[in-house]
Amino acid sequence: MRKKKNLFERFSNWATHATGSSAAFIIATSTVIIWAVSGPIFNYSETWQLVINTGTTIVTFLMVFLIQKSQNKDSKAIHLKLNELIASHEGTSNRMVNLEDLSEEELDQLAKFYAHVAKLALEERVLTCTHSIDAAKENHDYKVKVQKEKHNRSADKRPNTTD
Repeated sequence: MRKKKNLFERFSNWATHATGSSAAFIIATSTVIIWAVSGPIFNYSETWQLVINTGTTIVTFLMVFLIQKSQNKDSKAIHLKLNELIASHEGTSNRMVNLEDLSEEELDQLAKFYAHVAKLALEERVLTCTHSIDAAKENHDYKVKVQKEKHNRSADKRPNTTD
């Protein structure tokens, strides 16, 4: 299933790994220290200042794209893993697969729904009363009923201490 990665993909993975390492931080810190120490040698000239400004600007510009590529890849992998978990679990709603493709307005509607579901769950004060988007109210009522029946059965089994 693994396909040979193209040159850019391999370079991007290598650069992401390399620039996120301790060695990269040490090199960057050393560069700044060497630049600062060399200030008196160059009489703190405009060229001396231009060297660090240009260097940091170029590195920052390139890193923005490298970080974005890495974030996009990580985000896609996480979404696929979550989609697999949602699709494979019997009690979840398949409507939740690919939510990242919804509009901001549609996501706001779902957020309101889940705020309501959270309110229902808080009213019950029982962690096992969870809800699915497809049947939240029915699911809630059923779970509450089951919990009450369990509670009543356990109450019936307790010895009567009022005698």
